[in-house]
Amino acid sequence: MSPLILICSDDAEFYLFFSHVLEVDGFATELAGGMDDAIRQATERNPQAVLLDCQPASPAGPGICAWLKGEPQTDALPVIALIASGAEHQQLDLLKAGIDESFQRPFAPAKLLAYLGGKLRTPLLPNGGHGGSLTCGELNMQLGSRRVHCNGQQLHLGPLEFNMLRHLMENPGKVCTRDELVGAAWPANIHVGARTVDVHISRVRKALSPHNVIRTIRSAGYALEEQEI
Repeated sequence: MSPLILICSDDAEFYLFFSHVLEVDGFATELAGGMDDAIRQATERNPQAVLLDCQPASPAGPGICAWLKGEPQTDALPVIALIASGAEHQQLDLLKAGIDESFQRPFAPAKLLAYLGGKLRTPLLPNGGHGGSLTCGELNMQLGSRRVHCNGQQLHLGPLEFNMLRHLMENPGKVCTRDELVGAAWPANIHVGARTVDVHISRVRKALSPHNVIRTIRSAGYALEEQEI
């Protein structure tokens, strides 16, 4: 099941943008339109994190954070503030309320995804244990920071490509079907065709070039070679 992120905002465009960013990276989202709604959903829906839209004219962000951090049921819930330009004065109130992390807009969405990935995801390593990295030959993936290195060189992957490569690295040598890769990289409610999977695999291969470590298994799927790169 995808981790649920509760987005607290009165701005429809804000919600649509960040829900898209999060859902493409494998998270589920729900909108809370005000303090009462945020409190209700935080206790009823059991989200894994709360995202606060902090606008200059609205004190709701610090208030929601203070309530969440003051209740035993929600005090451990990661709360992240996205602070709009002009709302910097709220930073002190957010710190007093116990905010876990804050980003001042504009900022690179990858920073938010990296933070949530480190907080909420603990994928299995190939040997069956839990940890913060995956390794296959000279290919290394840091799960918390969402960074990938090959032979010491950092690779630049989009969220979908990162998730697909992560699934392949979690199953080295195994043939992963296109349906498996869709399930690992896309939200459950989005239809993705085989050709779309092939396009994103080609992007992963381009990033890995000249190391051709992803095999195509005709009519079956893809597999990551187990040998040294």
